[in-house]
Parts: sequence; C-alpha cells; structure tokens
Amino acid sequence: MSAKAITEATGKDILNRHLNAHGAGAATCRFATVNADTDWSKLSVDHPWLLTTPLVVKPDQLIKRRGKLGLIGVKKSFEQVKQWIGERINKDQKIGNAVGKLRNFIIEPFLPHTDAEEMYVCIYSHRSADTILFYHQGGVDIGDVDAKAVKLDVPVNSELSLADVKSKLLKEVKDAAQKERIAKFIGALYATFVDLYFTYLEINPLVVTADNLYILDLAAKLDSTADFICRPKWGEIDYPPPFGRDAYPEEAYIADLDAKSGASLKLTILNRNGRIWTMVAGGGASVIYSDTICDLGGASELANYGEYSGAPSEQQTYEYAKTILNLMTSSPKHPDGKVLITGGGIANFTNVAATFQGIITALREFQPKLVEHNVSIFVRRAGPNYQEGLRRMRDFGGTLGIPLHVFGPETHMTSICGMALGKRPIPKVASVEFSTANFLLPGGQQAQADLKAASDASSSDALGTADEADNGSSASGQHRNGSSLTRKFFSNTTKAIVWGMQQRAVQSMLDFDFICRRDEPSVVAMVYPFTGDHKQKYYWGHKEILIPVYKKMSDAIHKNKEVDVLVNFASLRSAYESTLEVLEFPQIRTVAIIAEGIPENMTRKLIFEADKKGVAIIGPATVGGVKPGCFKIGNTGGMLDNILHSKLYRPGSVAYVSRSGGMSNELNNIISKATDGVIEGIAIGGDRYPGSTFMDHILRYQADPETKLIVLLGEVGGTEEYEVCAALQDGRITKPLVAWCIGTCASMFTSEVQFGHAGSCANSDRETATAKNKALREARAYVPDSFDTLGELIHHVYSELVKTGRVVPKEEVPPPTVPMDYSWARELGLIRKPASFMTSICDERGQELIYAGMPISEVLSKEVGIGGVISLLWFQRCLPSYVCKFFEMCLMVTADHGPAVSGAHNTIVCARAGKDLVSSVVSGLLTIGDRFGGALDGSARQFSEAYDTNLHPMEFVNKMRKEGKLILGIGHRVKSINNPDVRVKIIKEFVLENFPACPLLRYALEVEKITTNKKPNLILNVDGVIATAFVDMLRNSGSFTSEEAQEYINVGAINSLFVLGRSIGFIGHYMDQKRLKQGLYRHPWDDISYVIPEQYN
Repeated sequence: MSAKAITEATGKDILNRHLNAHGAGAATCRFATVNADTDWSKLSVDHPWLLTTPLVVKPDQLIKRRGKLGLIGVKKSFEQVKQWIGERINKDQKIGNAVGKLRNFIIEPFLPHTDAEEMYVCIYSHRSADTILFYHQGGVDIGDVDAKAVKLDVPVNSELSLADVKSKLLKEVKDAAQKERIAKFIGALYATFVDLYFTYLEINPLVVTADNLYILDLAAKLDSTADFICRPKWGEIDYPPPFGRDAYPEEAYIADLDAKSGASLKLTILNRNGRIWTMVAGGGASVIYSDTICDLGGASELANYGEYSGAPSEQQTYEYAKTILNLMTSSPKHPDGKVLITGGGIANFTNVAATFQGIITALREFQPKLVEHNVSIFVRRAGPNYQEGLRRMRDFGGTLGIPLHVFGPETHMTSICGMALGKRPIPKVASVEFSTANFLLPGGQQAQADLKAASDASSSDALGTADEADNGSSASGQHRNGSSLTRKFFSNTTKAIVWGMQQRAVQSMLDFDFICRRDEPSVVAMVYPFTGDHKQKYYWGHKEILIPVYKKMSDAIHKNKEVDVLVNFASLRSAYESTLEVLEFPQIRTVAIIAEGIPENMTRKLIFEADKKGVAIIGPATVGGVKPGCFKIGNTGGMLDNILHSKLYRPGSVAYVSRSGGMSNELNNIISKATDGVIEGIAIGGDRYPGSTFMDHILRYQADPETKLIVLLGEVGGTEEYEVCAALQDGRITKPLVAWCIGTCASMFTSEVQFGHAGSCANSDRETATAKNKALREARAYVPDSFDTLGELIHHVYSELVKTGRVVPKEEVPPPTVPMDYSWARELGLIRKPASFMTSICDERGQELIYAGMPISEVLSKEVGIGGVISLLWFQRCLPSYVCKFFEMCLMVTADHGPAVSGAHNTIVCARAGKDLVSSVVSGLLTIGDRFGGALDGSARQFSEAYDTNLHPMEFVNKMRKEGKLILGIGHRVKSINNPDVRVKIIKEFVLENFPACPLLRYALEVEKITTNKKPNLILNVDGVIATAFVDMLRNSGSFTSEEAQEYINVGAINSLFVLGRSIGFIGHYMDQKRLKQGLYRHPWDDISYVIPEQYN
C-alpha cells in the first residue's frame, strides 16, 4: 500500500517541523504521547506544561469520531489524565465491528475557545487533482462534511492561488483580516501537503482565535513509497495497524524483508488462533484466495492475509514460509486440525522450483510440529519451471507424514480452497501436464516459414464477420488524452525500445515474436545509461542476433524512427525521469512502466504529461500486456510453455483488462480453456493511479471489430468500475462484458486490511468489491457468483456468441515449435553435459555460502578464525584448534621481513612506478621460489625423505654436501646461533608444547646442531621450522591418512602459508609507498658495477 495512515502525534510532529516554514503562522502543536511503558515522572519533566495547564487526552490509534465515542477527556489535571488513561489502557474497546485494546494516547493542553472559532480543513489527492475542503464550522458536530464543505480542486502540475482560496473557499469568512490569515494558512498547509507527499490531511477543528491558529485534531496519510525522497524531512515513520488488529513482530519482520528485497513480501495476521493459513504467490491471487475462503464460510477461521511475489529468492521464500509455519504451529491446536493453502496463479517470471525449494526447506524444519498440529497442506501453482517445483513438492510430501496435495494449471486456481475446507472432493489422481513447450529441431526455421505462409493464407477467415451491433460504431468519441478510440496499441509490426538491461525479458519478447511468426524482432534497441554504447547478443530462433544498447534515449529514438513503444524497466527511483524524457519524442505512442512503488505525485504528473501529448501509459506496477500473435510486453505471459498452453501465439476473440499482472496470466489460462483464446490482454497495474484506466481499454476493445467478448477483472478500492457501469447503461459498451471485482472478503474482516496492490483498499462502501459487483450486475454485465465460477460464465457467454453466429471459431493451427535456451533446459533437467570445472571446497548457490560443508553463519558463530577458514578451504575439514592457531602464527611471523628482501623490493618498485595494487603485489609474489620464501615445500621434502629413510642427521648432512645441494630450510643471511631468529623460537616452542608429536621438527633441530658447528649462521630458519612442523601436523594430528599427508606435501601445499602471509606484507608496502607519495624509483649509478668490454669485437 502506498497511502498509509499515521498517528496524530506523528502528523503533528511533521507539521511542527515544516508547516511554518511555508508561512502558515500557526501555533506549534504541544503534545505528549503515552503508552504502557511511559515513565510519568520523566514525562512531566520533559513536558512541564502538563503540570500547569488543563489537559485534553485521547487515544491515538487511527480511531475515527473519538468525540462521538466518548474517547476524549477534556479539561483534566495531570493526575486526572493519569487516572483516565489507567482506566482504559490495555482494556478491550469495541468500535464498530472491531474489538481492540487501547494502547497509545496523546495528551495536549486544553485550548479555551468558542464554537464560532472552530473550522474544518481537509486536503486529499485523487487522480487528476488535489481537493481542498473548507467549512467555516468545525468540531465533533460538523455532520456530513462532504455535503457542507466548499471544495477547491488544484489540478495536477498547477499552483494553488490564494485568490481562489479567498474567493471560493472562504466565502463565509466575513472578517477580512481573518480571511487573509486563514488563506495564508491553507496555502502553507497545501504547500506542506505537496512537499511532504501527504495523500490525506484533515484538521477538525482548526481553531482560529484573534491572535493565532491552532491545530486541535488531525488525521493524515503519507505516500509511503516516497520514503526515499522524504525520509530526511519525515524522520523515521512508524505506520500503526488499524484499530482492532495488533502489530505483530512477525509482520514487522516480513515488512523488513520486503524493504530489503526487490520482491514483494506481505503479511497481515487476522486471527492468531485461526485454523486456515495461506501462503499465496501474487498480489491479485492472494486477494482471490481470501475471497474464496470467505465465500466458503471460512472468514472467522482465516488466520492471515499475505503474498510473496516478484521472483523472491529461495532464501527469502524460506524466511517467509518459516514465519508462517512458526505462527501456525505456535498457536493452540485446533480440534479439526489446521490447513495450509499454498496457492498462486501462473507466474510470469518467478522460478516456481526455486521458491518451492525454500518452502520445502521450511516444511522439513517444522515437520514434527506440523504432525503435532494435524496440518493438511494444499498446493496449486504454475509458471516457470513449475513441473520441477510440483515434482519436488510431491516427492517431499511422501516423507512429510501429513497430507500434502499438489496441483498445477490443470486445476482451477481456487479449487484447492474448497478441497481444504471440505467443500469439494479431492481428486485421487491429478491430471498432470508433464510436457513443457515444443522444441524446435535443427532445420525448423524453414518449417516455421512454411507454417507462417499457411497461417497467412487462412488469416482472412479468422473469426468471422462482426455483427453490426458489435463493431463499435455506436461508441463515438475520444479518449481522455485525445487519441482516437480506435487506435490499436500493438500489431505484428510493432517495434519497441526497452529501457534497462533486462536480458531475460528481452529474450522472452523475442521468443514470443518468433513463435508468432513475425518477420522481424519487436525489440530494436535498448537504453541503459550506466554502460557505454555497445551491442547485446540475443537469440532469434536458433540464430544469434545483435541488439544495440545506447546510453542516451535520444540516440535510440533517432536511429529507430519506426519505434512507437517504450517498455520501461527503470527502478522506482528513476522511472519518473526516464518516462518524462521519452514523452519528449512524439513518435512514442505507448509507454509501459513496470516498476512498483513510484510515488503517487510522480505518477499523476506522468499521467498529466502523457494525456497532454496523447501517449498511452500502461502501468506503473504492472507486468504489461499481450497482443497474441503480435507483441508482448516484457515478461507478460510467462515462459513459452505457458504461452503455448494458453494459445497466445495466435489471436482469439476475447479481450480482457485487469489490474493484476499475475492474474492476467491466470486469465490467459482460463480464457484459453473456455473460449477460442485471447485477442488482447492488458494489466493496467496495481497502483492507486494507473496510467490508463479500465475504460480506456474497454472502449478500445469495443471499437475493435475482431473483439467479440470483453472480460474485466476489477478489485476493491477506487471507483473506475462505476464508469464501466455508466458506459453499459448509456450504450457506449454494447459487446458482452463479463466482470468480477476481487476483494469481496474485505467486508467480512473486523478491521481494515490493505491487500497486495497499492490501490486495493476501500475508503467507502461504494469502493467495496461487493458494491461494485452488484452495480455491474445491475448494469447488465455478466457477473459470476465468485471467481471460482468465472471460467464457467465466460464459457457460457462465448458459447452463446458461437450459437448466434457472432463468433466463428477458426480452425486451430498446430502449435509452433520453439527453441529452448540451454540454461533453461538444464534447469528443467532435460539435458546434461560434463562440467567445465569441479569444486569440493565452497558452494555459493544455496541459502548461504558454505565452506567445505560448514555454513558461513556457523563459521562466524563458532569463531573458528582465519586458521579455521584455512582448514576448511585448504583441507576440507575442521582441524584441531592448536593447528588453526599454528596456521595463524605462521601467517603473523611470515607477514613481512622488511623492504630489503626481493619480494618487498619488487612490490615497492612497482608501486612507485604507478602500478595498481594487484600488479604490485603480483610482482612481489613472483619472486617467491627456492631462494626467497619458497623453500618450505623443498625443505619439507628433503627433511621428510631423510627421516623416512632412517638417515642419521649426520648422514643427511654429509649426503647433501656430497651431492652439492643446499639443505633448504637451513641458513640465514643475518641471524645465527648467537643471534637467533625470534620467529623461529616462537613457532618451535609452540609446536613442541602443543603438537601431539613432532618427530620431523626434532630431527631438523638435530640437523641444526651439526650445521651450526660448521658455521654459526646455518641455523634452522623460518622456512625450515614451518615446513617440518607442517609435516608433523599432517602426519600426527589424526586428521589425515598417510596417503593424504604425502599428497599435500607433493602438491606444494606447505608453501601456501608463506604466500598468504607475505601477501599481507606486500599489500602493506604498496599502501605505505602510496601514502608516502613516493615517486618513480631509479636505481643509483654508484650502486651498479658497469662491466663493459673495452672495445667492440
């Protein structure tokens, strides 16, 4: 929901900070808030006026008409206020049908005034304007303010005139000075309303005294989608639940997940102890499932409302499912058991298998509790990869120990509700569709051309001749934006530009074009400002094609003069600017805005500009629309298998318009089974102010002779459906229209529920779905009893059209064959190929990163340290703590050895030459070898071979001398037996004290005694002590077999410690040189011995 109510305290705090900045001249609102945790002593210190003035107290929980309900205490002392609140706090209060506890209160100074000083002011926004209401009398007895108040509309994109305020709103205010003050206040209030993205702001009463203006009672709503614009001015906003419904921490958790996700995750707890729980995919589908449950008599047992949609990840779906299951199994058991309805429509782009895997993980975790609570689970879903998702769910259901029934698109979307509530029999064996699309084999491109020729030859006989009564001739007139009613948005030659790097959506559009047998792709260019101009590769059938990507919209438009459609995938933050930009180009006639969450003020401005220029807008918050056989927007229609099952590759006779993108796919499915298919379908979007309305599209369908039947799927909230009723009654719509408004369940809830779409909330009885369905039925639309029977009614009306000859079904052409992307075929498990790489140490694909079988959360919680991470990633196991400590000590002592050694020297020279970090560090690493740092592996091999062949240390020394080889790990340029290396001493003592056995280290120390007798600097150095201790760890820690230990020695694993440790020092030297701003290094001549021949030979 975008328009969200705020508490009176929050509203007054915002006005205190911003209203007078616009010149309102109003008194600052003084108030204090109280809840169960309030410290009254501290409250009186923070607000000393509480002890010195009479007070007014009232609950602050979105309760209307508090004065009429006796919920305001007037002229009370501080002690009386404490008593008044104490008598009511945390006590049940019934208001209408809602019963809730009073928990939050607001205290204000009592303002003495007369009734004549009370006035009423309200501002609210709607599609084309902001309306200001004013009445010169206010207070609790104002009565029907809509009938009494004077109204002034401020059209979108226009300024409020103070002259209009005085002449139109303040006619009853006679005093000139007072009129001027009130006019300035209203002007400032409206400026604040616009600037801070209010959608509703009511003050009753506004008290106007001789010397000031006081805001006594206030109710307000903010456009929550404007948070990214207004947060600095708003501050942190807490949106309270409606009275009668408590705020649960689980709701806050899901709201937080939703805020951090590009997907949509919603949860409202209706009845904590209910037995019917839902986990529904899709905003529209979630409402329909709630409707059906309530229609079947389950309203009192419905525990929650919610949705997950917009392609949530497996982890996000797991978190959502876990929250639902925890709520379900932590409430009291029900004697009839509980049911979980995991439903959804046919997804457009959500990977059903991936989301189901998240649900399965949560179900597995809660399996014992689900059995304990006698839970039955009913699943119905379809969309991308649904076959695999349903298969996984069925397979898992066999191990769960409770009933789990799984259905796909062969089953009507809401049938599982009747099954779950015992109103409908559960089929023993579901009719499962195991196929997915038709595959195009090599050589199929020519077959496509042959099929196209055949279909073109028969297209003239497509649907028969339209009845004169249907041809739209009676519906004369113009669209609100001045474009002809008969203008078609899309054809089989439509060309589009896509804004955004949406490769999957673009490929989906091209695949649709191909199976519709278009001559050319519909997408001719893409615009993406964040990358340079380039070309992007896509498939056209089996062939690969290049589509240009431009940084600037102007370049894309000017180089593609045939384009008249923009599909805008810009984010909610940039969709407004990018759409305004494209409206400057007259050739663009239709814009689809996909983003959800664009602030309402921005959307209204876009509508205003589009209307002015005769441009049609589809969206925002939509998946788009489809013209079968011609063109589709983005991800509309879902995957190719669903497009084929719904027969969207050729036109039918039925056109539909809905708000919900997810439900448009379900309508495709329903209409394809009930009729000869869809001729056009548009999802106008779920926001309060869609760019185009139901009537815009219905009148287009009315004017199209190929459209024989119109379907409207409306919903609770707004009044657009009444315009359809009027058009049916005055003859502008003559074609049969089947209509249903979802959200009938809203009237059965005791408190207000905001459904998944921003616009689906009734602000009056007239906006309820029940009232709309009744009005549509009375206007002679065909209205089913529920969504459950919508398909049956569509089939009935269509059959009548066929009987009367108004529809002549054409002969069905064979479904076209279609290529499948390799990645999707692999996802479906249809193909296999050898992997290019194998890995056994890390897996980033699941819910969280895994190191050698240990989740990253466990790595951190167990505090294994960097040594533990090394043990996991290098050795695929958790090694003992002393080994991890040994690794860390080695890294610390090898991290650096000054700037003079070759590796550090190279790094410094590179850094001073202006090279980057990676290049500089690599130059240092490349010096590591047997002579510098890299002697660990060689040392380990030499010492272990000597020890394993039972050579006496003296024999080993003599053997190496005889062979003319250096003993790696012995000797130091600076240190000696008299000046020992402290690093060696530290590691040696740790190993001798902590390792269970260290025979190779002791052997090396015996060798050292012999070599230092010959020369004092032939000591066991850092390389030698680390190498021998490392071999002792491999052989004696009990974590490795002898074969594994030897393999690690052979592959050079021991040198890894020096490489990793010394990288730390090289990075330090690089940063040091940059910090010191050292210039290019040139070696001094006097440090070079030039040995040049005396003469040239």
